[in-house]
Amino acid sequence: MTKPPAGDRQRESPMRRTDRRYSELLQELRVAQTGVQVLLACLLALAFTPRFAYLTGFERGVYGVSLLLGAASAAMLIAPVPCHRMLFQRRLKRQLVAATARFMVYGLLLLLLSVGAAALLVIDVVFDGRFAAWWAAGTMGWFGAWWYVVPMCNNRRRSRLG
Repeated sequence: MTKPPAGDRQRESPMRRTDRRYSELLQELRVAQTGVQVLLACLLALAFTPRFAYLTGFERGVYGVSLLLGAASAAMLIAPVPCHRMLFQRRLKRQLVAATARFMVYGLLLLLLSVGAAALLVIDVVFDGRFAAWWAAGTMGWFGAWWYVVPMCNNRRRSRLG
């Protein structure tokens, strides 16, 4: 859904704005849900590969953490669906939009941590742990920069400009 021109947004009613915001959030959630589903599918399948039996205790622990963080992320990113169903036609759309935005922020944070743990696991297995922690930290930093820092910086810059 494309945003209406700035002049049209100033004239839209509060309810219409809420509907537009909710629609935009749902579009964003669809992308995030696909990402977490792919990650979870890979992590779940990993336990059934022959190589899994040879993981060290540390690697199994990292696998478990990544799997739990991925599952928690999926729960947060899917939460708007049952939340909408429970609040449907109760005139609580603004609260639903606010809750959905929070679910998304926390779900993406959990996804970032899950990807970082998965990167730690893969790099530890491939490179025998020599640089695994640094690479995993770099991966999480990269995701965090693009998902949180850059948008916040742009928001601050826009606020200062008026």
